[in-house]
Amino acid sequence: MDNSTLGHIAKTIRNDEHGLSLISTLWILTILSVLATQFLYSIRLEGRRQANFVDRTKFHYAAKAGFENAIATLRADETPFDSLGEQWASGIEDQIEDGMMIGNMLDYQVEIIDEGSKININTADSGTIANLINSSGLLTTPISGEVDTAEESQQLIAQSIIDARPFRTVRDLARVEGMTEMLLYGQPQQSQSVNTAQLSDFGLMDQGEDESAQSLPGLVDLVTIYSIDKNTDASGQARININSANQQQLTQLTGNNNQQVFTNDEAQALIQGRNYDGIGNLLDAQAVSDETFDDIRDEISVDSSDGNDDEEMVNINTGDQQSLTSLDGIDQGIAERIIDHRNQNGEFENVDDIKEVKLITTDDFRNIVDKITISDEETLSGLININTTPLEILQILPGMDATKAQAIVTYRESEPEGSQQSQTADQTEIQGNPFENIADVLDAEGIDTDTFKEIAGRITYRSHGYMIKSSGIDSRGRTIASCVGAIDRTGDQVQIKYWKQE
Repeated sequence: MDNSTLGHIAKTIRNDEHGLSLISTLWILTILSVLATQFLYSIRLEGRRQANFVDRTKFHYAAKAGFENAIATLRADETPFDSLGEQWASGIEDQIEDGMMIGNMLDYQVEIIDEGSKININTADSGTIANLINSSGLLTTPISGEVDTAEESQQLIAQSIIDARPFRTVRDLARVEGMTEMLLYGQPQQSQSVNTAQLSDFGLMDQGEDESAQSLPGLVDLVTIYSIDKNTDASGQARININSANQQQLTQLTGNNNQQVFTNDEAQALIQGRNYDGIGNLLDAQAVSDETFDDIRDEISVDSSDGNDDEEMVNINTGDQQSLTSLDGIDQGIAERIIDHRNQNGEFENVDDIKEVKLITTDDFRNIVDKITISDEETLSGLININTTPLEILQILPGMDATKAQAIVTYRESEPEGSQQSQTADQTEIQGNPFENIADVLDAEGIDTDTFKEIAGRITYRSHGYMIKSSGIDSRGRTIASCVGAIDRTGDQVQIKYWKQE
């Protein structure tokens, strides 16, 4: 091989080395460029993540500020009744200062829900729960082969709910035997199996709306475990337990104009006949107890010609107050009730009929219904607030129907007579005509004595348990952070019974 060939080969090798070096350099530059791009992307991503974290943290505290604002609003609410016309019911929209950016404000929105407007699944009876399931329109077919009708399924699930309680949250209903996802969480959009009439009942459909876009609420939206009220009357005084009060306590009950409702013997008759399942049962109490009747049976008659010595017998059909009070256990109060009964219903056919005389009139009951109870507990769970409860809940209560429920809603939304609106402690007028006493429900058209007797022990006109939903909102109206909590304001301090940050 001559020198020229060797030189050519050497030159070629040098050129190849220069080419490989160039390629290597280009690859290194490419890799470094990718790494730099990735690094810069990671930095931007981390910066964005940190910015999002900062924003979420700021709006979380904005939501918490709204929550605390709601508590302060409820704490300041000193009216002895509730109303959807009060400030808390319309929600809260406000701002707080951005602690990290001077001059910037953070918005929050708060919704306050009265838990007394829902059915308490820890206290409701099976009939009420079954009625609620039926009215929801979400269970229209049998849940298993063990039952033949939807109604039987509703009753079966209602009993299963009672057997599974107490519940710590409403979502614990998911573990109830027979519970379905639709029944628990609702129907997102109307299907062929859902009765469209139910949508209107739940206030979810207006005339002219597209029916296919509507939904039905599930049990999680209609039930609660947080409804609670103080066992006190409108003036804040502890109520008297008619199942345990002594004679003196009962005779201290007063009605209008501070008049005594029960005389000594009437109080004794109440004590002798008591074992009341509800305060409404007091309307069925006997003025002449079985014990008193056994003592006077041989001293009374209904016919002066029954062969007994007239001077020794008291004719309960003709006897005046003086003659009736000569009997043991019959004082002036009971004697007046006996005379009033026979004047309204005619003569007694036999002496046993004297036990049909009632201990208390509807008017008397109305005067004291807010002052009596059958519980010694300081608080009561599960009472339905007639000032805030929607139509669909009111109509499923015992003795109620859609017409009577509508009468209650109409009454509380009407203008008060004489345009004398109720006011809050700061003299702010309250819209509407809220019930200020349990007995006021009798003023609603169509609510008769029998209905009142059924619901008297199940309703209230105020609440002390609320669900607060607060959200931090950005400038575009988006919810960045939120929190939900249930509170109890029966004590001196507001207690948070449930808390969830979202």
